[in-house]
Amino acid sequence: MKQICVVGVGYVGLVTGACFADLGNKVIALDVNEKRIENLKKGVMPIYEPGLDELVKRNVKAGRLAFTTSYAEALNGTEFAFIAVGTPSGVNGEADLQYVASAAKSIAENMKEPLIIINKSTVPIGTGDWVADIVKGAQPKEISFSVVSCPEFLREGSAIGDFMSPHRTVIGSLHHEAAEKVAQLHLPLRAPIVITDLRTAEMIKYASNAFLATKISFMNELADLCEKVGADIKEVAAGMGYDARIGRHFLDAGLGWGGSCFPKDVKALAYMAKERGLDPHILDAVTGVNYDRRTDAVKRIGEMVGGLKGKTIGLFGLAFKPNTDDMREAPSIEIVEHLTKAGAKVRAYDPVAMEVARPILPAIEMFDDPYEMAKGCDGVMIVTEWNEFKQLDLDQLKSLLRNPVVFDGRNIYDPHLMKEKGFVYQAIGRGFNGK
Repeated sequence: MKQICVVGVGYVGLVTGACFADLGNKVIALDVNEKRIENLKKGVMPIYEPGLDELVKRNVKAGRLAFTTSYAEALNGTEFAFIAVGTPSGVNGEADLQYVASAAKSIAENMKEPLIIINKSTVPIGTGDWVADIVKGAQPKEISFSVVSCPEFLREGSAIGDFMSPHRTVIGSLHHEAAEKVAQLHLPLRAPIVITDLRTAEMIKYASNAFLATKISFMNELADLCEKVGADIKEVAAGMGYDARIGRHFLDAGLGWGGSCFPKDVKALAYMAKERGLDPHILDAVTGVNYDRRTDAVKRIGEMVGGLKGKTIGLFGLAFKPNTDDMREAPSIEIVEHLTKAGAKVRAYDPVAMEVARPILPAIEMFDDPYEMAKGCDGVMIVTEWNEFKQLDLDQLKSLLRNPVVFDGRNIYDPHLMKEKGFVYQAIGRGFNGK
Protein backbone atom coordinates (compact mmCIF):
# COMPACT_ATOMS: atom_id res chain seq x y z
CA MET A 1 0.00 0.00 0.00
CA LYS A 2 1.30 3.44 -1.03
CA GLN A 3 0.32 6.80 0.43
CA ILE A 4 -0.85 9.23 -2.21
CA CYS A 5 -1.89 12.87 -2.20
CA VAL A 6 -4.13 14.18 -4.98
CA VAL A 7 -4.32 17.96 -5.29
CA GLY A 8 -7.65 18.99 -6.80
CA VAL A 9 -10.96 17.17 -6.37
CA GLY A 10 -12.50 18.17 -9.66
CA TYR A 11 -13.30 15.67 -12.35
CA VAL A 12 -9.82 14.20 -12.85
CA GLY A 13 -8.59 14.47 -9.27
CA LEU A 14 -11.62 12.91 -7.61
CA VAL A 15 -11.76 9.98 -10.04
CA THR A 16 -8.00 9.45 -9.76
CA GLY A 17 -8.03 9.55 -5.97
CA ALA A 18 -11.04 7.28 -5.59
CA CYS A 19 -9.66 4.72 -8.05
CA PHE A 20 -6.21 4.61 -6.47
CA ALA A 21 -7.89 4.12 -3.09
CA ASP A 22 -9.96 1.30 -4.53
CA LEU A 23 -6.70 -0.37 -5.62
CA GLY A 24 -5.71 -0.54 -1.94
CA ASN A 25 -3.70 2.65 -1.51
CA LYS A 26 -4.17 5.30 1.16
CA VAL A 27 -5.25 8.51 -0.57
CA ILE A 28 -5.68 12.01 0.81
CA ALA A 29 -7.47 14.29 -1.65
CA LEU A 30 -6.89 18.00 -1.18
CA ASP A 31 -8.66 21.06 -2.49
CA VAL A 32 -8.54 24.72 -1.47
CA ASN A 33 -12.30 24.96 -2.03
CA GLU A 34 -13.52 24.50 1.55
CA LYS A 35 -17.17 24.05 0.57
CA ARG A 36 -16.31 21.28 -1.86
CA ILE A 37 -14.26 19.44 0.77
CA GLU A 38 -17.03 19.85 3.37
CA ASN A 39 -19.54 18.37 0.94
CA LEU A 40 -17.28 15.44 0.08
CA LYS A 41 -16.87 14.66 3.78
CA LYS A 42 -20.68 14.52 3.91
CA GLY A 43 -20.79 12.27 0.86
CA VAL A 44 -22.00 14.97 -1.56
CA MET A 45 -20.31 14.69 -4.97
CA PRO A 46 -19.27 17.87 -6.82
CA ILE A 47 -19.81 16.20 -10.22
CA TYR A 48 -22.01 13.56 -11.78
CA GLU A 49 -20.10 10.51 -12.99
CA PRO A 50 -21.68 7.03 -13.12
CA GLY A 51 -20.43 4.90 -10.21
CA LEU A 52 -18.34 7.63 -8.59
CA ASP A 53 -20.65 8.25 -5.63
CA GLU A 54 -20.54 4.60 -4.57
CA LEU A 55 -16.79 4.32 -5.21
CA VAL A 56 -15.97 7.35 -3.05
CA LYS A 57 -18.25 6.34 -0.19
CA ARG A 58 -16.94 2.76 -0.16
CA ASN A 59 -13.33 3.85 0.12
CA VAL A 60 -14.03 6.56 2.69
CA LYS A 61 -15.79 3.95 4.81
CA ALA A 62 -12.81 1.58 4.40
CA GLY A 63 -10.44 4.32 5.60
CA ARG A 64 -8.50 4.43 2.34
CA LEU A 65 -9.80 7.82 1.14
CA ALA A 66 -9.93 11.10 3.06
CA PHE A 67 -10.37 14.78 2.20
CA THR A 68 -8.63 17.90 3.48
CA THR A 69 -7.82 21.53 2.70
CA SER A 70 -4.44 21.30 4.46
CA TYR A 71 -1.29 20.70 2.43
CA ALA A 72 0.64 19.85 5.60
CA GLU A 73 -1.87 17.13 6.44
CA ALA A 74 -2.08 15.81 2.89
CA LEU A 75 1.70 15.58 2.43
CA ASN A 76 2.49 14.02 5.79
CA GLY A 77 4.04 10.62 5.00
CA THR A 78 3.14 10.89 1.32
CA GLU A 79 5.38 9.43 -1.38
CA PHE A 80 3.38 10.53 -4.45
CA ALA A 81 1.64 13.88 -4.99
CA PHE A 82 -0.61 14.16 -8.04
CA ILE A 83 -1.42 17.65 -9.33
CA ALA A 84 -4.89 17.42 -10.87
CA VAL A 85 -6.08 21.02 -10.94
CA GLY A 86 -7.81 22.88 -13.75
CA THR A 87 -5.95 24.36 -16.72
CA PRO A 88 -8.64 26.45 -18.46
CA SER A 89 -8.10 28.31 -21.72
CA GLY A 90 -6.67 31.81 -21.56
CA VAL A 91 -7.69 34.73 -23.76
CA ASN A 92 -5.66 33.55 -26.76
CA GLY A 93 -6.24 29.83 -26.29
CA GLU A 94 -3.18 29.27 -24.12
CA ALA A 95 -3.50 27.04 -21.06
CA ASP A 96 -3.93 29.02 -17.83
CA LEU A 97 -1.41 27.52 -15.40
CA GLN A 98 -2.11 29.64 -12.33
CA TYR A 99 -3.63 26.70 -10.41
CA VAL A 100 -0.74 24.41 -11.32
CA ALA A 101 1.72 27.06 -10.14
CA SER A 102 -0.16 27.54 -6.87
CA ALA A 103 -0.27 23.79 -6.22
CA ALA A 104 3.45 23.38 -6.97
CA LYS A 105 4.35 26.26 -4.66
CA SER A 106 2.17 24.93 -1.81
CA ILE A 107 3.63 21.45 -2.18
CA ALA A 108 7.14 22.89 -2.00
CA GLU A 109 6.35 24.89 1.11
CA ASN A 110 4.81 21.94 2.97
CA MET A 111 6.79 18.86 1.91
CA LYS A 112 8.93 17.37 4.68
CA GLU A 113 10.44 14.34 2.92
CA PRO A 114 11.43 13.22 -0.59
CA LEU A 115 8.48 13.31 -2.96
CA ILE A 116 7.49 12.36 -6.49
CA ILE A 117 5.32 15.15 -7.94
CA ILE A 118 3.12 13.95 -10.78
CA ASN A 119 1.42 16.28 -13.25
CA LYS A 120 -1.97 14.73 -13.98
CA SER A 121 -3.44 17.94 -15.35
CA THR A 122 -3.19 18.57 -19.08
CA VAL A 123 -0.35 21.07 -19.33
CA PRO A 124 1.67 22.66 -22.16
CA ILE A 125 4.89 21.07 -23.29
CA GLY A 126 7.66 22.16 -20.94
CA THR A 127 5.43 22.53 -17.87
CA GLY A 128 7.21 19.70 -16.06
CA ASP A 129 10.48 21.63 -16.14
CA TRP A 130 8.64 24.78 -15.06
CA VAL A 131 7.01 22.99 -12.11
CA ALA A 132 10.42 21.68 -11.05
CA ASP A 133 11.76 25.24 -11.04
CA ILE A 134 8.81 26.47 -8.95
CA VAL A 135 9.25 23.71 -6.38
CA LYS A 136 12.98 24.25 -6.18
CA GLY A 137 12.56 27.98 -5.68
CA ALA A 138 9.77 27.73 -3.09
CA GLN A 139 11.27 25.10 -0.77
CA PRO A 140 12.16 26.50 2.67
CA LYS A 141 14.98 23.98 2.74
CA GLU A 142 16.26 21.66 0.04
CA ILE A 143 14.46 18.29 -0.07
CA SER A 144 14.89 15.93 -2.99
CA PHE A 145 11.97 15.52 -5.38
CA SER A 146 11.23 14.39 -8.92
CA VAL A 147 8.64 15.63 -11.40
CA VAL A 148 6.77 13.12 -13.53
CA SER A 149 4.17 13.63 -16.23
CA CYS A 150 1.35 11.08 -16.19
CA PRO A 151 -1.45 12.58 -18.30
CA GLU A 152 -5.03 11.42 -17.85
CA PHE A 153 -7.08 9.85 -20.63
CA LEU A 154 -10.47 9.75 -18.89
CA ARG A 155 -13.71 10.14 -20.80
CA GLU A 156 -16.53 11.76 -18.90
CA GLY A 157 -19.33 9.27 -18.45
CA SER A 158 -16.96 6.29 -18.42
CA ALA A 159 -14.08 7.64 -16.34
CA ILE A 160 -13.91 4.87 -13.75
CA GLY A 161 -13.77 2.19 -16.43
CA ASP A 162 -11.15 4.20 -18.32
CA PHE A 163 -8.99 4.48 -15.19
CA MET A 164 -9.30 0.83 -14.22
CA SER A 165 -8.92 -0.52 -17.78
CA PRO A 166 -6.79 2.03 -19.65
CA HIS A 167 -5.56 1.57 -23.20
CA ARG A 168 -2.15 2.63 -21.92
CA THR A 169 -0.41 4.57 -19.16
CA VAL A 170 1.98 7.29 -20.29
CA ILE A 171 4.78 8.30 -17.91
CA GLY A 172 7.39 10.93 -18.62
CA SER A 173 10.32 12.03 -16.47
CA LEU A 174 13.98 12.97 -16.53
CA HIS A 175 14.44 10.70 -13.52
CA HIS A 176 14.23 7.05 -14.48
CA GLU A 177 13.85 5.82 -10.90
CA ALA A 178 10.86 8.11 -10.31
CA ALA A 179 9.25 6.99 -13.56
CA GLU A 180 9.68 3.36 -12.55
CA LYS A 181 8.02 4.01 -9.18
CA VAL A 182 5.04 5.65 -10.86
CA ALA A 183 4.91 2.71 -13.26
CA GLN A 184 4.79 0.32 -10.28
CA LEU A 185 1.85 2.30 -8.93
CA HIS A 186 -0.04 1.56 -12.17
CA LEU A 187 0.94 -2.10 -12.56
CA PRO A 188 -2.29 -3.44 -11.00
CA LEU A 189 -4.15 -1.96 -13.99
CA ARG A 190 -2.40 -4.48 -16.27
CA ALA A 191 -2.14 -2.09 -19.22
CA PRO A 192 0.77 -1.18 -21.50
CA ILE A 193 3.05 1.43 -19.92
CA VAL A 194 4.92 3.94 -22.06
CA ILE A 195 7.91 5.52 -20.31
CA THR A 196 9.44 8.51 -22.03
CA ASP A 197 10.75 12.00 -21.25
CA LEU A 198 8.65 14.80 -19.75
CA ARG A 199 7.99 16.79 -22.90
CA THR A 200 7.12 13.79 -25.01
CA ALA A 201 4.60 12.61 -22.42
CA GLU A 202 3.02 16.06 -22.35
CA MET A 203 2.82 16.08 -26.16
CA ILE A 204 1.24 12.60 -26.28
CA LYS A 205 -1.72 13.93 -24.31
CA TYR A 206 -2.30 16.94 -26.54
CA ALA A 207 -1.71 14.98 -29.73
CA SER A 208 -4.18 12.29 -28.69
CA ASN A 209 -7.00 14.70 -27.92
CA ALA A 210 -6.36 16.84 -30.98
CA PHE A 211 -6.41 13.78 -33.24
CA LEU A 212 -9.72 12.55 -31.80
CA ALA A 213 -11.21 16.02 -32.23
CA THR A 214 -9.94 16.00 -35.82
CA LYS A 215 -11.76 12.74 -36.54
CA ILE A 216 -15.03 14.26 -35.34
CA SER A 217 -14.62 17.47 -37.32
CA PHE A 218 -13.63 15.50 -40.43
CA MET A 219 -16.81 13.43 -40.19
CA ASN A 220 -18.92 16.54 -39.69
CA GLU A 221 -17.46 18.14 -42.78
CA LEU A 222 -17.98 14.89 -44.69
CA ALA A 223 -21.58 14.77 -43.46
CA ASP A 224 -22.35 18.01 -45.29
CA LEU A 225 -21.08 16.47 -48.51
CA CYS A 226 -23.09 13.30 -47.87
CA GLU A 227 -26.26 15.37 -47.75
CA LYS A 228 -25.42 17.03 -51.06
CA VAL A 229 -24.67 13.77 -52.89
CA GLY A 230 -27.29 11.57 -51.23
CA ALA A 231 -25.00 9.36 -49.12
CA ASP A 232 -25.59 8.31 -45.51
CA ILE A 233 -22.85 9.37 -43.08
CA LYS A 234 -23.75 6.63 -40.59
CA GLU A 235 -23.18 3.95 -43.19
CA VAL A 236 -20.02 5.71 -44.35
CA ALA A 237 -18.72 5.68 -40.77
CA ALA A 238 -19.55 1.98 -40.42
CA GLY A 239 -17.74 1.16 -43.64
CA MET A 240 -14.70 3.22 -42.66
CA GLY A 241 -14.61 1.83 -39.14
CA TYR A 242 -13.93 -1.73 -40.23
CA ASP A 243 -10.53 -0.58 -41.43
CA ALA A 244 -8.18 -1.23 -38.48
CA ARG A 245 -6.06 1.75 -39.53
CA ILE A 246 -9.05 4.05 -38.95
CA GLY A 247 -11.23 2.41 -36.29
CA ARG A 248 -14.89 3.05 -35.57
CA HIS A 249 -14.54 5.32 -32.54
CA PHE A 250 -15.09 9.09 -32.90
CA LEU A 251 -16.58 8.81 -36.39
CA ASP A 252 -20.05 10.05 -35.40
CA ALA A 253 -21.23 13.21 -37.13
CA GLY A 254 -23.30 15.58 -35.04
CA LEU A 255 -23.17 18.93 -33.29
CA GLY A 256 -19.45 18.71 -32.61
CA TRP A 257 -17.28 18.21 -29.58
CA GLY A 258 -17.39 20.09 -26.31
CA GLY A 259 -16.46 19.43 -22.69
CA SER A 260 -13.41 20.29 -20.66
CA CYS A 261 -10.73 18.66 -22.84
CA PHE A 262 -11.07 18.85 -26.61
CA PRO A 263 -11.86 22.60 -26.93
CA LYS A 264 -9.06 23.82 -24.69
CA ASP A 265 -6.50 21.21 -25.78
CA VAL A 266 -6.92 21.89 -29.50
CA LYS A 267 -6.69 25.64 -28.85
CA ALA A 268 -3.66 25.22 -26.59
CA LEU A 269 -1.82 23.05 -29.11
CA ALA A 270 -2.52 25.57 -31.87
CA TYR A 271 -1.34 28.38 -29.58
CA MET A 272 1.91 26.53 -28.85
CA ALA A 273 2.51 26.10 -32.57
CA LYS A 274 1.88 29.78 -33.34
CA GLU A 275 4.12 30.86 -30.46
CA ARG A 276 6.93 28.97 -32.16
CA GLY A 277 6.37 30.46 -35.60
CA LEU A 278 4.32 27.62 -37.06
CA ASP A 279 0.95 27.81 -38.80
CA PRO A 280 -1.37 25.06 -37.47
CA HIS A 281 -3.66 24.85 -40.51
CA ILE A 282 -5.30 21.56 -39.52
CA LEU A 283 -5.87 22.49 -35.88
CA ASP A 284 -7.46 25.82 -36.80
CA ALA A 285 -9.72 24.11 -39.33
CA VAL A 286 -10.72 21.45 -36.79
CA THR A 287 -11.90 24.17 -34.42
CA GLY A 288 -13.64 26.17 -37.14
CA VAL A 289 -15.60 23.19 -38.45
CA ASN A 290 -16.65 22.29 -34.93
CA TYR A 291 -18.19 25.61 -34.01
CA ASP A 292 -19.89 25.97 -37.40
CA ARG A 293 -22.06 22.97 -36.47
CA ARG A 294 -24.04 24.92 -33.89
CA THR A 295 -24.92 27.87 -36.14
CA ASP A 296 -25.82 25.49 -38.96
CA ALA A 297 -28.12 23.50 -36.67
CA VAL A 298 -30.01 26.63 -35.61
CA LYS A 299 -30.32 27.76 -39.22
CA ARG A 300 -31.78 24.41 -40.18
CA ILE A 301 -34.35 24.20 -37.40
CA GLY A 302 -35.35 27.75 -38.33
CA GLU A 303 -35.98 26.70 -41.92
CA MET A 304 -37.95 23.66 -40.75
CA VAL A 305 -40.36 25.71 -38.61
CA GLY A 306 -40.68 28.62 -41.03
CA GLY A 307 -38.61 31.16 -39.11
CA LEU A 308 -37.67 31.29 -35.44
CA LYS A 309 -39.21 34.57 -34.31
CA GLY A 310 -42.03 33.86 -31.90
CA LYS A 311 -41.56 30.10 -32.14
CA THR A 312 -41.01 27.69 -29.24
CA ILE A 313 -38.12 25.26 -29.66
CA GLY A 314 -37.48 22.37 -27.30
CA LEU A 315 -34.05 20.90 -26.63
CA PHE A 316 -33.60 17.26 -25.71
CA GLY A 317 -30.33 17.36 -23.79
CA LEU A 318 -28.05 20.10 -22.46
CA ALA A 319 -24.85 18.37 -21.28
CA PHE A 320 -22.06 18.18 -23.84
CA LYS A 321 -22.37 14.38 -23.89
CA PRO A 322 -24.41 11.65 -22.18
CA ASN A 323 -23.71 10.34 -18.66
CA THR A 324 -22.36 13.64 -17.35
CA ASP A 325 -23.68 16.94 -16.04
CA ASP A 326 -20.73 18.83 -17.53
CA MET A 327 -21.82 21.97 -19.38
CA ARG A 328 -18.34 23.19 -20.28
CA GLU A 329 -18.30 24.11 -23.98
CA ALA A 330 -21.59 22.24 -24.43
CA PRO A 331 -23.11 22.79 -27.90
CA SER A 332 -26.42 23.60 -26.18
CA ILE A 333 -25.02 26.88 -24.86
CA GLU A 334 -24.28 28.32 -28.28
CA ILE A 335 -27.47 26.84 -29.73
CA VAL A 336 -29.56 28.55 -27.05
CA GLU A 337 -27.78 31.85 -27.66
CA HIS A 338 -28.51 31.71 -31.40
CA LEU A 339 -32.13 30.62 -30.90
CA THR A 340 -32.95 33.37 -28.42
CA LYS A 341 -31.16 35.97 -30.51
CA ALA A 342 -33.39 34.96 -33.43
CA GLY A 343 -36.48 35.55 -31.28
CA ALA A 344 -37.33 31.98 -30.30
CA LYS A 345 -38.55 30.85 -26.91
CA VAL A 346 -36.43 27.93 -25.70
CA ARG A 347 -37.31 25.13 -23.32
CA ALA A 348 -35.22 22.08 -22.42
CA TYR A 349 -34.99 18.76 -20.64
CA ASP A 350 -31.85 16.88 -19.58
CA PRO A 351 -31.83 13.82 -17.29
CA VAL A 352 -28.88 15.05 -15.22
CA ALA A 353 -27.48 18.45 -16.23
CA MET A 354 -30.32 20.91 -15.57
CA GLU A 355 -29.13 22.04 -12.14
CA VAL A 356 -25.71 22.84 -13.56
CA ALA A 357 -27.27 24.43 -16.65
CA ARG A 358 -29.72 26.76 -14.88
CA PRO A 359 -27.23 29.51 -13.94
CA ILE A 360 -25.54 29.19 -17.35
CA LEU A 361 -28.80 29.36 -19.34
CA PRO A 362 -31.16 31.43 -17.17
CA ALA A 363 -33.33 32.53 -20.10
CA ILE A 364 -34.70 29.07 -20.95
CA GLU A 365 -37.51 27.12 -19.31
CA MET A 366 -36.56 23.68 -18.01
CA PHE A 367 -38.85 20.72 -17.41
CA ASP A 368 -38.58 17.57 -15.32
CA ASP A 369 -40.28 15.44 -17.97
CA PRO A 370 -39.37 15.18 -21.69
CA TYR A 371 -43.00 15.00 -22.84
CA GLU A 372 -44.03 18.04 -20.79
CA MET A 373 -41.13 19.91 -22.32
CA ALA A 374 -42.21 18.96 -25.86
CA LYS A 375 -45.86 19.90 -25.34
CA GLY A 376 -46.76 22.84 -27.59
CA CYS A 377 -43.31 23.20 -29.15
CA ASP A 378 -43.05 24.24 -32.80
CA GLY A 379 -40.09 21.93 -33.15
CA VAL A 380 -37.52 20.02 -31.09
CA MET A 381 -33.80 19.41 -31.40
CA ILE A 382 -31.86 16.37 -30.22
CA VAL A 383 -28.78 17.95 -28.64
CA THR A 384 -27.41 15.20 -26.37
CA GLU A 385 -27.69 11.50 -27.26
CA TRP A 386 -28.95 10.22 -23.93
CA ASN A 387 -30.30 6.66 -24.18
CA GLU A 388 -33.55 7.93 -22.72
CA PHE A 389 -34.21 9.92 -25.88
CA LYS A 390 -33.64 6.88 -28.09
CA GLN A 391 -36.54 5.20 -26.28
CA LEU A 392 -39.09 8.03 -26.49
CA ASP A 393 -42.61 7.14 -27.55
CA LEU A 394 -42.54 8.84 -30.93
CA ASP A 395 -46.30 8.72 -31.41
CA GLN A 396 -46.81 10.47 -28.09
CA LEU A 397 -44.11 12.99 -28.96
CA LYS A 398 -45.80 13.79 -32.26
CA SER A 399 -49.17 14.26 -30.58
CA LEU A 400 -47.71 16.80 -28.17
CA LEU A 401 -45.85 18.97 -30.67
CA ARG A 402 -47.59 21.93 -32.27
CA ASN A 403 -45.75 20.97 -35.44
CA PRO A 404 -44.15 17.50 -35.85
CA VAL A 405 -40.67 18.94 -36.49
CA VAL A 406 -37.56 17.14 -35.26
CA PHE A 407 -33.99 18.15 -35.99
CA ASP A 408 -31.83 15.24 -34.91
CA GLY A 409 -28.42 16.69 -34.08
CA ARG A 410 -27.10 13.30 -32.92
CA ASN A 411 -28.54 10.94 -35.56
CA ILE A 412 -30.30 8.73 -33.03
CA TYR A 413 -33.42 8.02 -35.11
CA ASP A 414 -34.08 6.18 -38.36
CA PRO A 415 -35.02 8.78 -41.04
CA HIS A 416 -37.36 6.35 -42.80
CA LEU A 417 -39.24 5.53 -39.59
CA MET A 418 -39.57 9.22 -38.75
CA LYS A 419 -40.98 9.91 -42.21
CA GLU A 420 -43.44 7.00 -41.89
CA LYS A 421 -44.68 8.43 -38.61
CA GLY A 422 -45.31 11.78 -40.24
CA PHE A 423 -42.50 13.85 -38.79
CA VAL A 424 -40.80 16.68 -40.59
CA TYR A 425 -37.38 15.28 -39.83
CA GLN A 426 -33.79 16.14 -40.58
CA ALA A 427 -30.59 14.57 -39.30
CA ILE A 428 -26.94 15.25 -40.04
CA GLY A 429 -25.43 13.71 -43.16
CA ARG A 430 -28.26 11.21 -43.69
CA GLY A 431 -28.51 11.27 -47.45
CA PHE A 432 -31.42 13.46 -48.38
CA ASN A 433 -32.84 13.24 -44.86
CA GLY A 434 -35.55 10.81 -45.85
CA LYS A 435 -37.03 13.12 -48.51
